[in-house]
Amino acid sequence: MNLRVKSVESSIADSHDEERSLKRSLGTWDLALMGIAVAVGAGIFSVGAQAAANFAGPSVIVSFVLAAVTCGLAIMCYAEFASTVPVAGSAYTFTYATMGELLAWIIGWDLILELFTAAAVLAKYWGVYLGEALLAFGLPFPSTFQLGGIEVSWPAFLIVAVFTVLLVAGTKLTARVGAVFTIIKVAIVLFVIVVGFFFVKAANFTPFIPEAVPTEGGATDVWTQSLLSWMTGAAPAQYGVFGMLSAAALVFFAFIGFDVVATSAEEVRDPQKRLPRGIFIGLGIVTLLYVLVSIVMTGMVSYTELAAEETPSLATAFRLVGQDWASAVISLGALAGLTTVIMIILLGLSRIVFALSRDGLLPRWLSKTTQHTKTPARIQIIAGTVVAFVAAFTDVGLLEEMINIGTLSAFVLVSIGVVVLRRTRPDLQRGFRVPWSPVLPILSAALCVWLMFNLTTLTWVRFLVWLAIGLVIYLLYGRRRSRLGLELRVSEVELPTVQGAEPPTGR
Repeated sequence: MNLRVKSVESSIADSHDEERSLKRSLGTWDLALMGIAVAVGAGIFSVGAQAAANFAGPSVIVSFVLAAVTCGLAIMCYAEFASTVPVAGSAYTFTYATMGELLAWIIGWDLILELFTAAAVLAKYWGVYLGEALLAFGLPFPSTFQLGGIEVSWPAFLIVAVFTVLLVAGTKLTARVGAVFTIIKVAIVLFVIVVGFFFVKAANFTPFIPEAVPTEGGATDVWTQSLLSWMTGAAPAQYGVFGMLSAAALVFFAFIGFDVVATSAEEVRDPQKRLPRGIFIGLGIVTLLYVLVSIVMTGMVSYTELAAEETPSLATAFRLVGQDWASAVISLGALAGLTTVIMIILLGLSRIVFALSRDGLLPRWLSKTTQHTKTPARIQIIAGTVVAFVAAFTDVGLLEEMINIGTLSAFVLVSIGVVVLRRTRPDLQRGFRVPWSPVLPILSAALCVWLMFNLTTLTWVRFLVWLAIGLVIYLLYGRRRSRLGLELRVSEVELPTVQGAEPPTGR
């Protein structure tokens, strides 16, 4: 079977196509800020509290460290690939160069699902947080209106439209705007951490790992329990060591987004050096912030008090110690956090579609870049328009977990791809090398697979349906139109003639 593996040299050569190339304008700190911008969103104020309340108690601190290690292993694999093949497309491009066109298409299709869903979901939440932030400052503000019986979130439409215009104007300009918002939200997070430490009590950290108890309701709903629980028949449990590990699976998604940084590889100056540095600096800062927030939150109030709340968050912890003013500051931080996440995800979405289009797996006319800014304006406008309408007019919250499974499937193949490329192309220059290969890449893939099995059965069914749709599109369009496939067919026809044989007939 012909896997249609695209050579690294061919991928790099594509990035020099004048009509379909991106401008190299990003540096190390641009990348670091991009990583912080996409990973530190509204989740930093809520996901840790939910994990502590429902799964881990104070041991959620360890859960964040475990999640960071898992993410770090995958990001090391991304860093090696991005420094070896500094081309747009991230996991899609890396898979094309190691495991062939079909798997590359599947990963590209998964990433479109991840980034499109994430952009729409977060834009919707941005409208909600805008209303909450203004209400916290005494300014009641309707974030939705009725149109023909449909509830329309106009802030969701607005934020996507604004960043679509910025991204068309240029990646460097967008990075500068993102840096401003990132500095604001990190300042708010640090302020909350410093103030919160004054209310920390050592007694709240005991017991550090609460005793395990059965989950209320058990495993009665086949669609809402994890695939692992459904396969093994194990009853879900709260707390204990397994609760801490389940919390790690939950808070891992707070780190999702670093793979988006790798999609900008073609826009980085001296990518062999700057890409790995920028990615790891960003990951280090994000991990530190999440661990500090989890220490403050679980130290301020007992996890049992958080568990008694319907929607526990960092603001809940401040309210329980009599500091109601913090909700306004936290709402502002959440709004600033979501702003940059939406921006970076829209950037990543356009770069994935750009790479697929340039390779012919999607219509080639999409991948033309503007002469002045060297941005894929056509893709950016189309993607932004679709995301804006979906976010404004539909209930996208039902598909939140699709973000996670799309990311993790990409992490698995990139981790395996590092091992494959080391064996098939040991001659390539690598700006960064994953240490202890193949052990660490295989461990990274295994951990990501384990996290995937902790997602619900309904998420897996939706994921398989999405893959089936993608496979149909590939077989009917992509496989016949891909540039690599056309080149292989031409070479099959020409090679016998060169060797003096009769050219094949009947094709």
